[in-house]
Amino acid sequence: MTAVAASARRSPHIPRLGGIERYVLVQQLKSLGVALAVISALVMLIDFVEVSRGVGSAQDLSAVRIFGLVLLKSPSVIVQLMPFVFLFGTLSAFISLNRRSELIAMRAAGVSAWRFVLPAAGMAFVLGVLTVTVLGPMASAGDGLWQRERARISGTAPGGDPKEAIWLREGDDQRQMIIRAGQQDRANARLLNVSFFIYTTAPGGGRTFSERIDAKSASLNAGSWRLTDAVGAQIGQRAVTYSSLTLVSSLADDEAFDRFARPQATPFWSLPNQISRIENAGFTSTAYRLRFQQLLATPLVFAAMSILAAAFSLRLMRLGDLARMSVAAVVLGFAFFFLNQFSSAMGSAEVVAPFVAAWLPPVLTALAALTLLFYTEDG
Repeated sequence: MTAVAASARRSPHIPRLGGIERYVLVQQLKSLGVALAVISALVMLIDFVEVSRGVGSAQDLSAVRIFGLVLLKSPSVIVQLMPFVFLFGTLSAFISLNRRSELIAMRAAGVSAWRFVLPAAGMAFVLGVLTVTVLGPMASAGDGLWQRERARISGTAPGGDPKEAIWLREGDDQRQMIIRAGQQDRANARLLNVSFFIYTTAPGGGRTFSERIDAKSASLNAGSWRLTDAVGAQIGQRAVTYSSLTLVSSLADDEAFDRFARPQATPFWSLPNQISRIENAGFTSTAYRLRFQQLLATPLVFAAMSILAAAFSLRLMRLGDLARMSVAAVVLGFAFFFLNQFSSAMGSAEVVAPFVAAWLPPVLTALAALTLLFYTEDG
């Protein structure tokens, strides 16, 4: 009896999920699984058609091989669509509870909406953390494998666009080099159609252009650039041709290629180091900082989508118009998507800080969802 009394005295201080909360969470998990399966199937179907018409048709790959490529390519797209999984999944779960009159029974029994909405949002937040820290890096690794496999099959450089120049900067207190490459060949660890612009640093800190070297290719190995078919010219002197030329480099062997990874293809755990390397090389890291902040905000996005879906379902219980409320929730979901895209564009253009661009859409969505929930619960 004493133990029971002690337990009763402690229970108010220990947050525990009751039967109602656990039941609602189970229903939400089931609906999230269905929504994830549907969206994944659609993404993989679209990717299968795309790969079949692209790499598959050019190399006459089998259906099994194409499906294997799709398994590498699709997860990164699915991860980007996860906010819609939580919106549609949570909306479906609460609408199902409403249509079976279970929400009505809970409300009639005096159960506050916060008792089952907040646990649902908390679970979405935890799943968001897992998505960012575990699923996201796995999807990025799969995307990298897809890029390399596609390049190997088609015989092109992965992620390389011949029309888009690649820039690097390196050096020390005595010399700085600006490196421009027309293309990168990751398969052979080379830069193609390369130009080296070399500057010397004066004791006062000023830099003076001293030499330009153009080469057909350049490979980085053991702290040195090895150039082939190079032509170098210093100011006031005639050009000199080299069959091969070696330049000392301060870059690690893999940095010249890791630096080119797109922000979306860089795993969460690698972004801080990537940002540091880019800034040390003298380049802007805005796109990578924006991506890092967006990943940090992902759990809040998932929680906000869950609250938004739950608030609409509770509103539906009062108004009784399933079609109109469902369409309105979907419209708001896509409004968040376009707001997020617009905010990302503003952040990429450095109109607003990356922190603001990344956190503004989920914060506004969360405030809108909480406002609707307050109005439905107390209004």
